[in-house]
Amino acid sequence: MDKRYRLLRKIAVTHAAVADTTVFESLLDRTNTSRDVYADRGYPAAERETTLKQAGWHVHIQRKGSATKGISEAQKKRHRRIATPRARVEHVFGALAQMGGRLVRWMGIVRITFVLHLKAASYNLKRLVFLMEGGLAPF
Repeated sequence: MDKRYRLLRKIAVTHAAVADTTVFESLLDRTNTSRDVYADRGYPAAERETTLKQAGWHVHIQRKGSATKGISEAQKKRHRRIATPRARVEHVFGALAQMGGRLVRWMGIVRITFVLHLKAASYNLKRLVFLMEGGLAPF
């Protein structure tokens, strides 16, 4: 399958006290033919980038500016190059947010995980129908 049409595959559900940066590496799909990793400013760390590069990933993580010194013009151009492919992924999160987002009205991580998997599956089916109606063969 073309990497542009890969469907949402992995979901990590944790309690609210766990930062999403702690499960970052576990969500990487090692079977993906693209070895590019895109992330926003919340994920940069020298150790993380070194580990990812050693594992064969092409790291595209945006840089943070400091309070006293912003980012340079070269970094702004780099951020724009990184933001363009990330925009497609953000559309997926936007679609999930329209389905109720992360708002779940149950207690218990098992129930919440089940509901989020149902939402992801319904998004994948909706995307599959869209691709097939457009005349594309997603498989």
